Amino acid sequence: MTTAFNPSVICPILIGRTAELAAFHLLIDQVKSGRGQVALLSGEAGVGKSRLVAEAKTYATAQGFLLLQGQCFPTDRSCPYAPLLDLLRSHLATSSREQVDTEMGSLASALSPLLLDLLPLPSDLPSLPPLDSEHEKRRLFAALAHLFLRQATKQPALLIVEDLHWSDETSLDFLHYLARRCTASPLLVLLTYRSDEVHPGLSHFLAQLDRERLAQECALAPLTRSEVSAMMYAIFALRRSVFTVPPLAQGDLLDAMYTLTEGNPFFIEELLKSLIEAGDIFYEHGRWQRKEPGALHIPRSVQDAVELRTAHLSEGARQVLNLAAVAGRHFDFALLQTLTQHDEAQLLRLLKELIAAQLVVEQSAEQFAFRHALTRQAVYTQLLARERKALHRAIAETFERLYASMLEAHLADLASHFFLAGVWEKALLYGQRAGEQAQALYAPQAASEHFTRALDAARQLSLTPAASLYRARGLAYDTLGDFERARADQETALQLAHKASDRYKEWQALLDLGLLWAGRNYAQAGDYYQQALALARTMDDPAALAHSLNRLGNWYLNAEQPDEALRCHQEALATFQALSDRRGKAATLDFLGMASLLSGDLIQSAVYNQQAIVLFGELDDRQRLISSLVTLMLCGGHYQNDTVVPAAVGFAELLQQGELALKIAGEIGSRSDEAYTLIHMAMCLGLRGEYARALEVAQRGLAIAEEIEHRQWMTAGHRTLGALYLDLLALSEAQQHLEQALALAQEIGSRVWTRIVPGFLALVSLAQHDVTRAEALLNAALGPDDPAQTVGQRLVWYARTELALARNDPLLALHIADQLLASTANISEERVIPRLWKLRGEALVALHREAEAEKMLRAAQDAAHAQGLRPSLWRIAIDLGKLYQAALRDEEAALAFATAQELIEDLATSIPDTTLRDQFLHKASELIPGQEPLSARRAAKKAFGGLTEREREVAALIAQGKANREIAEILVVNYRTIEKHIENMLSKLGFASRAQIAVWAAEKGLGKQEQSSL
Repeated sequence: MTTAFNPSVICPILIGRTAELAAFHLLIDQVKSGRGQVALLSGEAGVGKSRLVAEAKTYATAQGFLLLQGQCFPTDRSCPYAPLLDLLRSHLATSSREQVDTEMGSLASALSPLLLDLLPLPSDLPSLPPLDSEHEKRRLFAALAHLFLRQATKQPALLIVEDLHWSDETSLDFLHYLARRCTASPLLVLLTYRSDEVHPGLSHFLAQLDRERLAQECALAPLTRSEVSAMMYAIFALRRSVFTVPPLAQGDLLDAMYTLTEGNPFFIEELLKSLIEAGDIFYEHGRWQRKEPGALHIPRSVQDAVELRTAHLSEGARQVLNLAAVAGRHFDFALLQTLTQHDEAQLLRLLKELIAAQLVVEQSAEQFAFRHALTRQAVYTQLLARERKALHRAIAETFERLYASMLEAHLADLASHFFLAGVWEKALLYGQRAGEQAQALYAPQAASEHFTRALDAARQLSLTPAASLYRARGLAYDTLGDFERARADQETALQLAHKASDRYKEWQALLDLGLLWAGRNYAQAGDYYQQALALARTMDDPAALAHSLNRLGNWYLNAEQPDEALRCHQEALATFQALSDRRGKAATLDFLGMASLLSGDLIQSAVYNQQAIVLFGELDDRQRLISSLVTLMLCGGHYQNDTVVPAAVGFAELLQQGELALKIAGEIGSRSDEAYTLIHMAMCLGLRGEYARALEVAQRGLAIAEEIEHRQWMTAGHRTLGALYLDLLALSEAQQHLEQALALAQEIGSRVWTRIVPGFLALVSLAQHDVTRAEALLNAALGPDDPAQTVGQRLVWYARTELALARNDPLLALHIADQLLASTANISEERVIPRLWKLRGEALVALHREAEAEKMLRAAQDAAHAQGLRPSLWRIAIDLGKLYQAALRDEEAALAFATAQELIEDLATSIPDTTLRDQFLHKASELIPGQEPLSARRAAKKAFGGLTEREREVAALIAQGKANREIAEILVVNYRTIEKHIENMLSKLGFASRAQIAVWAAEKGLGKQEQSSL
């Protein structure tokens, strides 16, 4: 349940830092074994260094480490030993006088000059002889190092010094001295600094460590856009099912947050707090909601920091700063010089002043930038609106003069500045050009913003915007997955084109609307496509007619009319070839590839898609390329077609296609394509038993589809998860997802989905021994006299074969299977369909045709092995075992059953969820005749490397960072018992350290699940 957000307390979230945290855990484990280490943690202010240090401290404390921590402060640069004094004072202040005396011992004389208030020399203790300053420093260094190293011999120690960018050089010298001497002691020296504030002394110190290879460095980068989204989900404890519209962690707010904060976690939290305090984000009716997007409030902490840094600037530097803030995050030297009329030396002096104030950084000889986007925004908001408007105009006009010969490189700047200056004619001109440029560069978010500004400028001029402008923005919104905005723009484009009697633009809008509705309502999509085709026939434009035929053909395909689909696409292909239209030809080949795939001809589909991929690559049409790559991936076989058609592409190759498609979808910002790729990649992975990744990518794909409300991909996502859970024998979960898929399929009116989903649902019903429901589902999906032309139809007929076997009618099962085989395209003796061959083998066994059955099952086994279909292999092995058992070939039967059990247990290791894993092991083992079903306890033990239930509990607590004594207290056992458990676990798993156990337990999902059960 989502709870109210306290704006004054935001929990520390290590989003995107798991690898770094694991690395620190490993370092701590290495140090515990006696190997001293020096670690550097760097990054700009606010990227989460302190949080990572805090997590490292927690883990080190759990491992029994002594903590010694010092902090550098801005005033410490001129104070020798400042962080070390801070460290020692903190440590000694918490110790008793007796402990201090014991720890210091003979070092008291050497250290007392540093700590006179804590270590006054006894009157009877003679002071050490005076030395020159360099020797005195060396004596102090030796004493300090001896103190820390002696502590580490008694107890492993973590010595932390934070914010070295403020450290004095003497302390840096000592830390270098200590780094050279700590390698033989269980001491971890952890040092942090801001990478954007490295002074010469620190730079020299870091160079020494690098040269002597004394330290390992972990550089924290800002969070990515997806990590910022994940952080916002985590902060607000959001679930997608409780989203209001628009969701908090996506869309305009996410884009604005990411742009302003540049992925800096501290700034994200500060900005969110300011939004809550201003009431822009509020908690109401049990969920987080937000107002419509507006200007983001600059956090007070950021505003104060900027004001402190600008307080001592000269008037000239302040003017340059204000001008730069209006110019943007990045600004050119030439632009500033033209605007200020300063000579080069004078402007350089002022820029150096801004750099010294840590407001600006130099990027190159010609370009400078604000240190952070929020810094620029804070300066910008301090200007009066009238000031900003005048400066924007001056900057825009200067851009036009300075870069008259290369305006294309500055369209975005020109559009932005003229719009903010209120120069509407040029805002319209440059806004449209900048939007078109962004669209060509696959930047849909930027494109939508530029087109919006152009449309606003047109309204300010009382002009009716062109239909093409609305269409362009609608396409950008469609790419971003914003259906409602895309629909509104395309409908407006249609109205404007019709009013202007522009038949070509009207045709374009009809086609765009058809494609837009194809993800939600096939009847609506078909109506638009028919209107577009009718209009194209009146235009004397062969290319427009061919494009209409392609879209209508794809609609026919989804309406389960494959012959009509292929006729439309072939006609379109002939037209484009006659016109020498390579782009049109590539698009048609892509459509033909999909039509062949859904018609069950994977061999021909692969040929079409390979041709399309070459053309799309040459044309740099990345969005359409995704479609062909995914279809080619599916030609390698997936849950939907492995029952009825032979695969055409190897698994390694198909996975490469999917990975490339996913990469391109991310690069061009196409959320729909990303969801589509993930969902179908899961179908291929699951068929090979790659369950962990299959479940993860299917859930990610479904989540994206739900966010953008793409009902077709939501149907596909639930179908995929249903098929996965069916394969895992998790029948209730499979049924739940498939029923949701069926409801969505009926809602969008897709006949393809209303065939495919009932086919899977019937297989679930048969696995549940509900023959009556299975038959009802199949009869509702497809009549008994209907053909088996498409993958959906063939899946229904395959399920009818399973139904016939369940009803003990092997003759009917064999007849249907043979009919499916006879109607399969590109089939030959060498092209075996493992699951269909397996099913025919089962029918032959029931008919007592053992020799034929064995041949069929052996062929299925060989093909499944060659194609890497591990889930099919254990099922075929059971069938072979039953065959041998009936023929009294006991040794072969035992071997087949043992093979099946081994395959089942191997597959179980890739199932991340403990309950799901145990259930699969139990149910799959139960299918082996004469095999005692694994109890949940035995199944779990097998799945976790032989670890007992108690050992798994210990592993889970180790993954949570608990020390041995804490684990003993939680489990109410003796400390030595825990040590023995860990010793046994290391032996069973073949590991050498607790860190490896922690990583292994996290990968197995033990930490979370065991935590919930404790």
